[in-house]
Amino acid sequence: MKKSTAVGVAVALSLAAAGCGSSGGSDKSAVTLWMYPVISDQAKNQAFWAKVEKDFEAKNTGIDVKIDLQPWEGRQEKVTTALVSKKGFDLVVLGPDQIPQYAQQGIIEPVDDVVAPAKGSYLPNSLAALTIGGKLYGVPIYQTITAPIYNKKLFAEAGVTKVPETLAELKEAAPKLAAKKVAVLDYPGKPEVSLNQSFYPILWANGGSVFAPDGKSVAFNSPEGVQSLQFLLDLKAAGGLPENTASKGNDIEGGALAGGKTAMYHAATALQAVQLGTAIGAENVGIGLPLEGSKRVAFGIPGGLVLARHSENKDAAKKLAAYLASPEVAAELAAESGFFPARTDVTVPGQSEASKEFAKSLQYAFPGDTHPQARQVMGVIAPHIQAALLGKEDARTALDAAAKEAATLLGAGG
Repeated sequence: MKKSTAVGVAVALSLAAAGCGSSGGSDKSAVTLWMYPVISDQAKNQAFWAKVEKDFEAKNTGIDVKIDLQPWEGRQEKVTTALVSKKGFDLVVLGPDQIPQYAQQGIIEPVDDVVAPAKGSYLPNSLAALTIGGKLYGVPIYQTITAPIYNKKLFAEAGVTKVPETLAELKEAAPKLAAKKVAVLDYPGKPEVSLNQSFYPILWANGGSVFAPDGKSVAFNSPEGVQSLQFLLDLKAAGGLPENTASKGNDIEGGALAGGKTAMYHAATALQAVQLGTAIGAENVGIGLPLEGSKRVAFGIPGGLVLARHSENKDAAKKLAAYLASPEVAAELAAESGFFPARTDVTVPGQSEASKEFAKSLQYAFPGDTHPQARQVMGVIAPHIQAALLGKEDARTALDAAAKEAATLLGAGG
């Protein structure tokens, strides 16, 4: 067994290694997996994947597995380089927004056959998120989810006896909390924050979408989009957003929510709920379902094992993917990472009550508009939303300007 490697060297060194399908002259099939720190504790992350290597190889003596622990930084560029150069890995963990462009280029393989034996046990949302053109391009091994977290004490002190469950109720509660010098929504307007955890959940709740159904144009400047941005501007006018909302991030530790200056964050992770509990006391933290507009939608994505088309040992790679997606490994990964299994037949050992509350939102999970230019378009929209929050543009002007720029981007192919 090859030892798990925490990769911190230049990508050129990784890609210069012997072809990922090479077995170094032995009779074994070599499989390389690029894994990312889904387990935030570095020591636990290394120990977990080292055990996975050992256990899998013990059960599959003809396969030699190497799990390279890659950093998040530079992920997209490194993966693209590896796929184009046909070196580096057989399997890699990607999210739904990264997969369409590689499927479109024909440099990754469908993996429907890997999940077929237990397809009914996977979360439908997880499979749908990794499906492009009717074919599955990722074997889901975990699922993330976001949900509102809030400070129970602040709502109670403001006389709000029913914590908001809808956008309308949030807006109604804003003046009451503002009277206590508390902003009802901890909205992170800094452009560097993913819109999946700021503007998009509000857009989706109002029935809007980022792209038109055919993917050839954008739709975020629709009436639903304007309504969603106007909602934020109305909250701001009512004292419902932090004063620095246009430039603030979504960090909990050291942030306004932990400091008692804001009452709710609408798109938090389970880890952020734990961080808030550390700051204000776990007994004061509430966890709700996604805020409802015309519907409930929560941002959540599966981590999918993607198979490189250039892999020389596809059957062995698929065996590894099936093993990582098995209930046994999925349960252990969920326990260590704080994420959730992408299967319904998995029991997570030692799952906290807070985690169980987050799990209630899994049924509303939505990965966002899976489009080859999704990330680029997000980069176009964010500055205009910031401009609106700064009072430089109204809702309609901001989104129309962003849509015009996005149309140029899409017309140029990204």
